[in-house]
Amino acid sequence: MSHNNTIRLEKAARLHGETTVPGDKSISHRAVMFGSLAEGTTEVTNFLQGADCLSTIDCFRRMGIEIENTPERILIHGRGLHGLHAPFSVLDAGNSGTTTRLLSGVLAAQPFETTLTGDTSIQKRPMRRIIEPLSMMGADITSINGNDCAPLHIAGSALHGIRYHSKIASAQVKSAILLAGLYADGATSVTEPALSRNHTEIMLNRFGARVTSEGTTASVEPEPALYGQKIVVPGDISSAAFFIAAALIVPGAELLIRNVGINPTRDGILRVARDMGGDITCLNVSRDGEPTADLLVRHSALHGVTIGGDIIPTLIDELPIINVMAACAEGTTVIRDAADLRAKESDRIGVMAQYLSAMGCDITPTQDGMIIAGGSPLHGAVIDPHMDHRIAMTFAIAALVADGTTEITDGGIVAVSYPNFYEELARLTR
Repeated sequence: MSHNNTIRLEKAARLHGETTVPGDKSISHRAVMFGSLAEGTTEVTNFLQGADCLSTIDCFRRMGIEIENTPERILIHGRGLHGLHAPFSVLDAGNSGTTTRLLSGVLAAQPFETTLTGDTSIQKRPMRRIIEPLSMMGADITSINGNDCAPLHIAGSALHGIRYHSKIASAQVKSAILLAGLYADGATSVTEPALSRNHTEIMLNRFGARVTSEGTTASVEPEPALYGQKIVVPGDISSAAFFIAAALIVPGAELLIRNVGINPTRDGILRVARDMGGDITCLNVSRDGEPTADLLVRHSALHGVTIGGDIIPTLIDELPIINVMAACAEGTTVIRDAADLRAKESDRIGVMAQYLSAMGCDITPTQDGMIIAGGSPLHGAVIDPHMDHRIAMTFAIAALVADGTTEITDGGIVAVSYPNFYEELARLTR
């Protein structure tokens, strides 16, 4: 699907069946990165073939890593912690903040210089949050335009271990520091104000690194021997969130979503949906490595809740779709402590407030969240997702309960994380 297409959606009469969602984006990125830094071959199945994760593959290929990408599996022929070569051109992370920030941690320690850039959206996203701690470790990393954003020039240097207290709970910041810590001269630790998603810690340990976690502090020992692994990527709960919400708000709906990652650092959407009165049952739960389950979701009468504090990092990417659940709920929902939403692919607070009110929702943006008075009927509108895949998918779900037609301009942006999203939505609502 080209980016510039307009998607038109109507109110759904039904929503039934079962589905699987694409592989987890965070875990897919990390499997390629850690596989590239390991000795031997890593095999990845259920890899997310979205534009962001393909950007990660491209960057490592440019640094000499052989990666075979087939629909069935990815084979990464790793060359060890010190096996990367200077790239023959600029590294382009596309739209991927994960690629940009995590890769910066790896590049900071390499014996070569690189320039790391991305699309216009990435070139506006804040990189001070990684430049600062990596510089404290001895990294030579500069924002080429002097605005603390990409493109970044990184000249590899000798790094030393630090104990860093992060002002924000961010898995990308934590992971960038832990990856740099693999190359440092001593132990490195990151303490966060609240625990962010811990996929890096789980997977690095699986590859053979020595990562320990205590409370909101993660620590890594330097120079581990990493070895190739077999990784089965669970379904992405951030993608599942759209279908969870759809099943909760479409009258009479019942949906089974198979093999979804339910890592407790990511499952805030499940906790909030249940707090709102949502009927969600976890079946076939597995706790081997990354925990997974099949989710059975049924239409529910939702009510407003207050969302803030430590749960925010576990559902930061799901807040747009939670806005839609709140619009369909009885009573008022208050979201706070979510200022980081303003620094995502778009200003998600501003964009959600603009277009949900265009659909008839009573929503008031605040500096760090929003107040939503639920229960007003929604109607179709024309939505510009601002080059943000999650905004496009959020309004596709809102369209299912809105009178008339909803138009999403640039709807193809969903390919970043969920290439066949609209096809799957059409199939389940037939």
